[in-house]
Amino acid sequence: MKKTKVLTSILILTLILTLISGCSSTKGKSVEGEKKEKIKIVTTLFPQYDFTREIVKDKGEVSLLLPPGVEAHSYEPTPQDIGNIKKADVFVYTGEYMEPWAEKVIKNVGKNNIVTVDLSEGIDLIDEDDHHEEEHSEDHDHDKDHDHHHHGGKDPHIWLDPVYAQKMVDSIVESVVKVDKKNEDFYRQNGESYKKKLQKLDEEFTKTFEKTKHKKIIYGGHFAFGYFAKRYGLEYISPYNGFTPNAEPTPQRITELIQNMKSSGIKVIYYEELIDPKVANIISEQTGAEMMLLHGAHNVSKEELESGISYIKIMEENLEKLKQGLVYNE
Repeated sequence: MKKTKVLTSILILTLILTLISGCSSTKGKSVEGEKKEKIKIVTTLFPQYDFTREIVKDKGEVSLLLPPGVEAHSYEPTPQDIGNIKKADVFVYTGEYMEPWAEKVIKNVGKNNIVTVDLSEGIDLIDEDDHHEEEHSEDHDHDKDHDHHHHGGKDPHIWLDPVYAQKMVDSIVESVVKVDKKNEDFYRQNGESYKKKLQKLDEEFTKTFEKTKHKKIIYGGHFAFGYFAKRYGLEYISPYNGFTPNAEPTPQRITELIQNMKSSGIKVIYYEELIDPKVANIISEQTGAEMMLLHGAHNVSKEELESGISYIKIMEENLEKLKQGLVYNE
């Protein structure tokens, strides 16, 4: 009888331990499950990466496809990149003119398995040729021969216009809401909060350019600020035709730019991020102009990423440099 009681006790104890172990195991899976509940978003360029981080905060895992320091126009996705896109809930890209490879990738991963967001949808894109000043019209036939340097004829750099940036934020919000409805209010509130920062940025640029001596940006790189210039009523000159790194300026355009600097009295030549500013260097040597970075925010360096740089910070720094170059009068 005692033996039976002992066996019964052992069985009960074993059962209790099994249940405890099962609970512990279930808790572990629950915690892991909670981690998996975070939505995964893959973005192509730094601006949409930064916008998305501001929207989802700790509710999502946001990754930037472009490795730090890589020039955006020369980027092609690796098999590993495509694998990461396949695992994502949301894929955010600028549009077919910035990422011509995106449509093919989207077809391969299947639209039913991932929410894809073309941030150029609903935005009136500018023709690339519309950016070039009439003074370069004699080079028009030459430019036609170099269409392979273009983004298919459209300028994709919409994020440099803070007003269009707000539309991009709206598109990202709608995409994450589709895959995580329960946190909809959280995402929408964050989106609206961030758009207020972009509105403030737009107001600062508007007020600044009302008080600058010059309205012309002289740029020694591939000019990505077409939408920005149009928004704030600015002119610009760049010796390059097109935006890609393999687009090269003609000596005639460099000469024209040097002459323009000398006649206008502008003392600053701007250059682009992540590319050797060889043309800006030449112009600076010939004119004595100061060189300044005007950051297009396509991507950032490893050091910038580690420092916590943001789109807002980049644009605020651009504002300060434009104040110097265009001569801001308070």
